[in-house]
Amino acid sequence: MEDRAIALDRQFVDRVINQDFLSIEQGWDHRRLGLSDADFIGLFESQIKSRLLDLESRQMRARNQGFYTIGSSGHEGNAAYGLALRPTDMAFLHYRSAAFMIERGRHVAGETQLWDMLLSFAASSDDPISGGRHKVLGSKRLNIPPQTSTIASHLPKAVGAALSIPLLERLDLHSDLQPHGIVMCNFGDASANHASAQTAINAAGWAAYQQVPLPLMFVCEDNGIGISTATPKGWIAANFSARPGIQYFACDGRDILDTYRVSKQAADYARQRRKPVFLHVRTVRLMGHAGSDAEIAYLKKQQILDNEAQDPLLITAKQIIAAGLLSPEQVVSLYQTTKTRIAAIAAVAVSRQKLDCVHKAMSSIVPPSLALGSEKTPLSDEQYLSLFIADKNSIGKPVHMGKLINYTLTELMARQQNIVVCGEDVGKKGGVYHVTSRLVERFGPNRVINTLLDETSILGLAIGMAHQGLLPIPEIQFLAYVHNAEDQIRGEAATLPFFSDGQFTNPMVIRIAGLGYQKGFGGHFHNDNSLAVFRDIPGLILACPSNGADAMAMLRECVRMADEEQRLIIFLEPIALYMTRDLHEPGDNLWSATYQPQATATRLPFGELGVYGTGKTLCIISYGNGFYLSRQAEKRLAALGVACTVIDLRYLAPLNEVAIAQEAAQCQHVLIVDECRRSGSVSEAITTCLYEQLSDECPKLARLTAEDCFIPLADAATLPLPSQQSIVTAALTLLGIDDEQINSPCSKEA
Repeated sequence: MEDRAIALDRQFVDRVINQDFLSIEQGWDHRRLGLSDADFIGLFESQIKSRLLDLESRQMRARNQGFYTIGSSGHEGNAAYGLALRPTDMAFLHYRSAAFMIERGRHVAGETQLWDMLLSFAASSDDPISGGRHKVLGSKRLNIPPQTSTIASHLPKAVGAALSIPLLERLDLHSDLQPHGIVMCNFGDASANHASAQTAINAAGWAAYQQVPLPLMFVCEDNGIGISTATPKGWIAANFSARPGIQYFACDGRDILDTYRVSKQAADYARQRRKPVFLHVRTVRLMGHAGSDAEIAYLKKQQILDNEAQDPLLITAKQIIAAGLLSPEQVVSLYQTTKTRIAAIAAVAVSRQKLDCVHKAMSSIVPPSLALGSEKTPLSDEQYLSLFIADKNSIGKPVHMGKLINYTLTELMARQQNIVVCGEDVGKKGGVYHVTSRLVERFGPNRVINTLLDETSILGLAIGMAHQGLLPIPEIQFLAYVHNAEDQIRGEAATLPFFSDGQFTNPMVIRIAGLGYQKGFGGHFHNDNSLAVFRDIPGLILACPSNGADAMAMLRECVRMADEEQRLIIFLEPIALYMTRDLHEPGDNLWSATYQPQATATRLPFGELGVYGTGKTLCIISYGNGFYLSRQAEKRLAALGVACTVIDLRYLAPLNEVAIAQEAAQCQHVLIVDECRRSGSVSEAITTCLYEQLSDECPKLARLTAEDCFIPLADAATLPLPSQQSIVTAALTLLGIDDEQINSPCSKEA
């Protein structure tokens, strides 16, 4: 078949001149809908610009000057809700939303949408949203965070952002969004089947069903096909028209006036009633999924031609002509003039600077620090004592890690009013291990939010709240459960600063109970010992305290980094050490600590290692449960005459490689004890680090890891894991000491 982009371009002109229009519009009068003549023509211009940008992007690709050809052709009706919504309403857009963005930009002074979008097509570092890192639709001034995903993974955070608007009002905290603002997110009919979409829509309905204010507008742009897979006719309406808590609206996205009429009704409903709505927009996809997609491989020629006859630009042109606003010749002139203008802008945009070194490309992985963090509330002595009145018998006495984390959260929340804890069971139950006990009594349900059982919703809620200036501390009950929702961390939270050139951030501290050594409960799903999912995410910080004293200081440092440096942080809490008090003997209290008030506590900076002992014969490097067991092993090794230094990594990503190498270089041997699996574990990175940092001066190395095995139940739970005994044995083997030498008189000199 003829190239469809060329055909579509020519057919528009021919059909307008010949007034060869399909009669599918519903006959609305734009003035009776409250649309001025100028706005009606403005909508049409936004549609034209969107279409011509698509055509130009394909020309740029053919010249190897552009690098992204998924366009908006057939979906230009979304310009209507670009007008129906306010520019201050936050919008999370899918990749067929150029007309929406152009139309919104038309109402904000100083916007240069064509120039900006063509810079993005050309991957120029002058692109004002991504700095040349991706073709994205986004703008800080237009309240459109950039979105690169081809699926609906932006919907969960849209739920969180919408919930935050009334939440901030209840908390009497500042918001950049207007008090009566709403959040809009759009997606395709194929993406509606994705788990992220299903969980977000379910969560919104779940909240609204309980009368929780949630001003959110879901927009499903239904073109009937996902790349080459057809959506069954009636599928979207059947699935979403009767969802509890969500009001359903439907319109014909080919007809700009019908789309404006219904989208304004939907937006007004969400705004006034503060309830979620589902707007079902019938669209048509033109020119295939992307420039490389040959529709003829899976659609009949007549189907393609029938789709092109439904071109929304033709329908709007017919309405404009019928309203007497423009003649056919004037419509064609507007189209051709805009086409020439876009080509001229593109010719300049492709010549602009590109990212030319890896450092520039990486510069936005870590977002810019804020001049000041959030406002802190000072606590008087009386307020401090009142805060912990329910724990007065424990304050000042050695307690275990679980209590110390709870006390730290309590004081952090008292001092920072923007901190919100959320997760399943975090309210009255106090979390599955009671780490959030009494927080809801102290700070109320607006700051301690019990969520539904869905990790994607929990993390999406946190991302959306962080967009609005809150500092979320979501809880995921078990490490194994985060895998259900890891894309919210990897594909959404971590990528936002990168693809927005640091303009948008979603800082948070995600608390996760995890790791092994629980004998009596849960097996693998409550003893997951794999961290690989976090370690390769650029910009993410992974913290893992081994004891309560460190947990206090590290949690405060993590909250500070999230608050002031806008960082995304995983705070991994070893379950088996939550209630541990003793190290060597029952009652020694060596693994307990007294709570240190924040005002007088010693700060523990990010990356600082925990170093115990001064022995130079052997350096044991570990973390979490491994550090606890290594400290026990160290005592036994000392009795055998082996002088050790034991290092607690504390922060597992990014590793402080320089400090690790400096400590290891002082010792003759290094044993890395890693409770995670042999494959994909931190020990691999440490081994590589030491060889790279120390080269020929590297001490003799060995590593002791968990086996590449899931964790079984009951007493078998520790079989795949390092033990105190296996650490001692591995250390002696590394030192070349056998049982005979251990029992010899000179063993103490080893």
